[in-house]
Amino acid sequence: MDNLSFHDGNIFNLLHTRSQDPSHEVDQRMQFHSSLVRRLSQEQELEGHQGCVNALAWNSNGSLLISGSDDLRINIWNYSSRKLLHSIDTGHTANIFCTKFVPETSDELVVSGAGDAEVRLFNTSRLSGRAEDDNAIIPSALYQCHTRRVKKLAVEPGNPNVVWSASEDGTLRQHDFRESTSCPPAGTAHQECRSVLLDLRSGAKRALADPPKQTLSLKSCDISATRPHLLLVGGSDAFARLYDRRMLPPLASSRKRMPPPPCVNYFCPMHLSERGRTNLHLTHVTFSPNGEEVLLSYSGEHVYLMNVNNGTGIMQYTPGDVDNLFSFSNNLHDVESPPQVSTTPQNGFHRSSNAATVKKCTELVEIAKWSLEEGTDVFYAIEAANEVLDAHSNDIESALRHECLCTRAALLLKRKWKNDAHMAVRDCHNARRIDASSFKAHYYMSEALQQLGKCKEALDFATAAQQMNPSDADIVAKVESIKRDLQAAGAEKNEETGAGTTRVLSLSDILYRSEANSDSSHDMSRSEREDSDYDEELELDIQTSLSDDEGRDTDSNSMRGSLNLRIHRVGDDKPMENTVDNASSGTASSSQNDRTSYQPEGAIDMKRRYVGHCNVGTDIKQASFLGQRGEYIASGSDDGRWFIWEKQTGRLMKVLVGDESVLNCIQCHPFDSVVATSGIDNTIKIWSPTASVPSIVAGGSAGPATANVVEVMESNQQKLSRNRENPLSVELMQRFRMQEFAEGNFHPFECTQS
Repeated sequence: MDNLSFHDGNIFNLLHTRSQDPSHEVDQRMQFHSSLVRRLSQEQELEGHQGCVNALAWNSNGSLLISGSDDLRINIWNYSSRKLLHSIDTGHTANIFCTKFVPETSDELVVSGAGDAEVRLFNTSRLSGRAEDDNAIIPSALYQCHTRRVKKLAVEPGNPNVVWSASEDGTLRQHDFRESTSCPPAGTAHQECRSVLLDLRSGAKRALADPPKQTLSLKSCDISATRPHLLLVGGSDAFARLYDRRMLPPLASSRKRMPPPPCVNYFCPMHLSERGRTNLHLTHVTFSPNGEEVLLSYSGEHVYLMNVNNGTGIMQYTPGDVDNLFSFSNNLHDVESPPQVSTTPQNGFHRSSNAATVKKCTELVEIAKWSLEEGTDVFYAIEAANEVLDAHSNDIESALRHECLCTRAALLLKRKWKNDAHMAVRDCHNARRIDASSFKAHYYMSEALQQLGKCKEALDFATAAQQMNPSDADIVAKVESIKRDLQAAGAEKNEETGAGTTRVLSLSDILYRSEANSDSSHDMSRSEREDSDYDEELELDIQTSLSDDEGRDTDSNSMRGSLNLRIHRVGDDKPMENTVDNASSGTASSSQNDRTSYQPEGAIDMKRRYVGHCNVGTDIKQASFLGQRGEYIASGSDDGRWFIWEKQTGRLMKVLVGDESVLNCIQCHPFDSVVATSGIDNTIKIWSPTASVPSIVAGGSAGPATANVVEVMESNQQKLSRNRENPLSVELMQRFRMQEFAEGNFHPFECTQS
């Protein structure tokens, strides 16, 4: 909304302050000031790769940019001239997913990780004096101890000797250049590479209440720049994990699968921690510049911000808290007291008078209520409510905050984007904490729970609301609607029971059960097909047909046709049936016993959600903090755009077209107001605040600016919903690619879509 103010002050005041008293803090605040963010546009396009660019990273002083690609090359670019300095033929045999400069080596050492499960170290000084086309370098170090794709590398500021690699084999390894410069391939007869820092091959959880069992295929990792002993990892489940490297066991080999070590914290939005979300996984995790926050990006989901430490206002929840949030009988023991108005300076500027703030917030709430009544501009009305609740919650009285919470809940329920109903539940719960007899809070809570299919709980709240206001026609209709839903659900259940219907399993359930039943077979060498992630392989017998009238759907950019699937384990004659029979009851009973004896840990809940983009097509999509202060959040998207939000309020600041297909990587320059992005295109885009006028949208060489941002976001939300309903999702494609790689049919020059 144009009438919303920004929270980083006036840039002219900052310039005046810097002229009188130069300081590093002012420079940090100016790097990505709101006035500069709104002027971001494509400055240049760097050409030099022949495949998708999957990895970007700056060196410590921002003078060089490194990139890794499906063309199996590492390119190093000069920042000041925007020219290609080196193009290294790495010798990798599969797509490069990650690359880094090794700190404190004069930027001569670079490291890469790829789909061939290898980590390679290169000394770029060996390129000096060579011809331009003579760019193959023998690796200074070659580590072949991973068994699956290496998806992310991490380095520690100031440490030139160690690099960490996260792989889909479920291990995070620590490679010390002082101890060894090579290791034999995983699974060879004498392979005993003691480099495993984290063994999470039995670390994945389907829900917070479940014990870890399956392999956690690692997708991302990060080391805190301010506290390097803290290590953050994310992978093939919903939970990011924070570890203290000082508390981890000594480095070990991978010959024996070890129980996962205890972590400092789990991070997961409460509504994603429940059982049943089998396809949910993280594509990127990162620390904020000051190390106090973490950012999580989910496949098929949104981007979430969380605090690292358990401090004031940080919600750490347990599995029981998830159910209590939906329960009418939940004791609201934490009823709010009137807030104390804060007079603390924000961003270096004293806040305006409380009266002016209250007036502004009152006007924003009225705008939101008007949009709710008219049914128009719902997205911008939600942003107005976000401004009140996320930026000024401590400045307003409880009554206004309650009104805004209820209004935002109603707007979310009207918009119906993915997880909006869960966000409405949170708002209604907080509104009940302010006023336990609030009719609106109970009414909208019943609507939210009904949308979530929790009809029994919805009826409790609707009945309570009806008792508060028996003459309200809407609540009478709501009670009857919920009762009809309950009756329909009961009738359907009785019909299934009478017909003896068996439950159909999703593909994810089948694959998950297969992994659960093969845990004990991972403790020997790969040459014997043991101690390998290829154990208990599933063969997929697939028949596809594509008629002339089916083909490509031009609107959804997808292929349509038919697919028949037959699943069985290697060596088995009998296919796995996609049903549950009596033989599976023992497994279910065992699983229930495990859950009963397991004492689950708590997890840290979200404090902010960022929506509008789409993250489905790739599992390397990044979400990043912009600037040294990290006051803005950016994420790539499947529609080729990248989105920028204000961190404090979740307000959408900018949408830029950066790729003709999918934009994956976003890396902010260490000091300048410059961002590098890449994706499926074989070029890198450089963005800077060069636009003549500020705007919310901007185009580039990949395409023109899109005028209607809401339509773009609506389309992305539909893609997220289709992905949720699609049983043959990214997980199946990943297994196809792994099988291709195992059989030698991997095509490295195909752009990475998973």
